[in-house]
This record gives sequence, structure tokens and C-alpha cells, in this order.
Amino acid sequence: MKIYNTVPYFLEHYRPSVEYLNHYHERFESHFKEYFLYHCKNTDEKIKNAIKKYPYQMDEIRESSAKMENLIQQVVMAYSQKYKVEFTEDVHIIVGVYGSNAFTHRQINPEVTFCLEKLSSDEKHLNVIIAHEFGHSLHNRLSNQEGMDWSKLQWLHPYTTLLQEGCATYFSEQVTAAEKAVYFSYDDNGEEWLDFAEENRSEIITAFLEDVKKCTQHEIFQEWFSINGGSHFGYTRLAYIIGYTVIQSLIEKYQEKKAVTIWKEPGFHEEIEKVLIELV
Repeated sequence: MKIYNTVPYFLEHYRPSVEYLNHYHERFESHFKEYFLYHCKNTDEKIKNAIKKYPYQMDEIRESSAKMENLIQQVVMAYSQKYKVEFTEDVHIIVGVYGSNAFTHRQINPEVTFCLEKLSSDEKHLNVIIAHEFGHSLHNRLSNQEGMDWSKLQWLHPYTTLLQEGCATYFSEQVTAAEKAVYFSYDDNGEEWLDFAEENRSEIITAFLEDVKKCTQHEIFQEWFSINGGSHFGYTRLAYIIGYTVIQSLIEKYQEKKAVTIWKEPGFHEEIEKVLIELV
């Protein structure tokens, strides 16, 4: 595993101009490819707005950059020791233009990118987001060990994404220590969100199930998994707490390994729907 941190260059050479950001993106083009393909829409507008926002975050970006590589190594080691897996893919640390905060690449054994302008510099928060993203990678590796046939997986189905986010959140709890809300917000501002989600669980899951029946996969992703959703209840990304609750139920029923790799089974969708109905 190689960690490519482009942030020191960004900080050393930064100029508040579109020309400089274009230069930075071109200089580190390979590290931004996935970001601009899938995780940053309306790029020109975001770049202009980012120039206005950066001055207020330079100190925090600098602080995060100084911590990230060591924290990544610590989380990876913790996962490797607990689950007997090896992480070999590249890791990219960038300053984006306020698109995604972090993501795994679209690969079976995925590379990971962290976008520091969207992350808290608090070590606890960084540990959790790092563990979440590597939790996705761990999930795939454990599934490979159990003979997953990736060609049969419906990647865009809501139940697939539900399991992915539930597992990543669950795994992040296994190797880090934080308040429960942090595992969903990655900062200290998630208590209200978590309280609402837990107090209204049945209504939230019922609405999710209804959307699965009548909405397109894209519409479900936007409403339930994206920071741009939240039209039903006024809170975004509520599918994360649904997925986390589902995986907890599956682990109680099947134990950890079978639960997290259940997506390799022919009746995966039926099993997830059964759990959701039981939770309601």
C-alpha cells in the first residue's frame, strides 16, 4: 500500500486562483481522476466557490495533512491484525473542491481517496472516516475469501448499498473509539441526526421500503444515501443508520462473517427485505 499525499504541495504553492487549482489538478491528475469522474459535479462552479472557502480552512487542512498518513497506517494495521487481511492498493490524499469527503474507488479491491477540505482535523473524527472507507475495502476482501461471485452482484441496487454502508459503519466501530453519532457524521455535529433516526426508526424504514418499490435506483441513492437528499424527513443519508441496524440484526442472527458476506447468497435481497420488515 502506497500513500500519496498531494496536500503539502497544495499548501506550499497555493494561490487563490482558478489557474492555480487547474495546475494542481493537472499536476496530480492520476489522484483526481476518480474524484472528478464520480464525486464532484458542477466542477467549474465548485472551483470558484472553493477559492472563497479555502482561506478559512487552511490551518485545519494543514493539521489534517500532518496526521493522515500515520492514522491510515494505524487503522490498516488494526484491521489487518483483527481480520487477517492485507491492504495493498494506493491511497490518495487531496484537497478537493468541496465534492465528496472520502470514497473508495470503483474496484473490487479498491483504492481510497480522502479530501481534506471536507474533513474535521480532530484525530478521533479522522480515525472514524479512515476506518469507514477501509471498512468498505475490508468488506470486499472478506467477501472474496468466502467465494463471492462479483459478476452476479447488482451493484446499484439499494440493498447492496445499504449493506455496504452498514458494514463499513460496523467495521469502523471495531477498530476505533468514538461516540456513536461520530460514526455517521464524522464530526461532533451528529447527535441531533442520530436522535431523530433512532426515535423515528419505523417511519424511516417504512418510507425507505416504499421508495424501493416505486423509485428508480438513482432517486433512492439521492434521497437516502447522498448529502443532497433528505426531502422526506429533512435529514440526509438516513440509509446509513438503516444499513447499520440491518447488519446488527444479521450479525445477531448469523454471526459476523456470514452476515457481512450475505450478499453472495442468491436470496440476498429477500433476506434484507425480511429484516427491514421485522425492524418496522
